[in-house]
Parts: sequence; C-alpha cells; structure tokens
Amino acid sequence: MPDARLEEVLGFIAANVRRIRLKRGMTQQELAEAAGIALRFLQEIERAKTNVGVAVLVKLADVLRVPPGVLFRRRELPEVKRGRPKKG
Repeated sequence: MPDARLEEVLGFIAANVRRIRLKRGMTQQELAEAAGIALRFLQEIERAKTNVGVAVLVKLADVLRVPPGVLFRRRELPEVKRGRPKKG
C-alpha cells in the first residue's frame, strides 16, 4: 500500500474515532480504558500518527457501538485545538 494511501485511510480512522467518541460524550481516557488500550496509543490513533491493527479497530468499534467498517468512512480530521475544553 503506498504511504499516501495509508496516511489517507489512517486519517479517516482518526477522524471517525474522534467524531464518534465525542458524539458518545466520552473522553479519550474513558474510551482507552473501555477498549483496553493505552491512552497515549488512542491519542496517536486520533492524530493519525500510528498504524492500527484489526484487533484494536474491533475493540474501538465495539466500545463506540458501531460496525468496524464505519471507522473507514471518508472523513476529514478537524483542526486540533490545544488544551482542555472550557467548561460550560
């Protein structure tokens, strides 16, 4: 698989994991714990900075309550805002 294509697909996965996680009202910490993965690894997934195995994709999809294929849908990564979100 060409590197550009891999980067594109990892971007789709990153955008979908983040979008669905936020839609479910979950923090990164909550999702990581529920999926049994390290927080740092989830952060890298959401930034499209690491390759993701099938086992991890299935765990994430199960916790997010979506079919694994949903994580591959074409989506763009939103601009990253640094720092914690402001409370209410």
